[in-house]
Amino acid sequence: MLSKKTKYGIKALSFMAKQPERKPVQTSEIARSENISQKFLESILLELRKSGFLGAKKGKGGGYYLIKEPEDIKMTSVIRVLEGPIAMVPCVSLNYYEKCSDCASEEACSVHALMIQVRDVTLKVLGDNTLADLAIKE
Repeated sequence: MLSKKTKYGIKALSFMAKQPERKPVQTSEIARSENISQKFLESILLELRKSGFLGAKKGKGGGYYLIKEPEDIKMTSVIRVLEGPIAMVPCVSLNYYEKCSDCASEEACSVHALMIQVRDVTLKVLGDNTLADLAIKE
């Protein structure tokens, strides 16, 4: 299940992607528009800034803004920053692989085979969608 942190992060990024000329947006404006706790949103936006998605401007007319073009921000990148691994179990993760302690053989594991399919379909959907796609759909 997608965490609220990730859901709110995607909503905030979509809101910013719709701003004309990528002008900075104050956290309070995003929070009000998207019905998100401002304090929680501030921590999410800070994480997105540290990860290279956002820039910040202080002072009058300040706020957060997108550094990259919305069409260059794939949902796989956003999910990995805010949520962590996309795979549902560590033994099928491409970036966070770990062998399962309860499994003698990945090849013989029925869960492993199923989760590879789930991972691949999920990666395709997230990889085929960018922030620009989400901003258009809303």
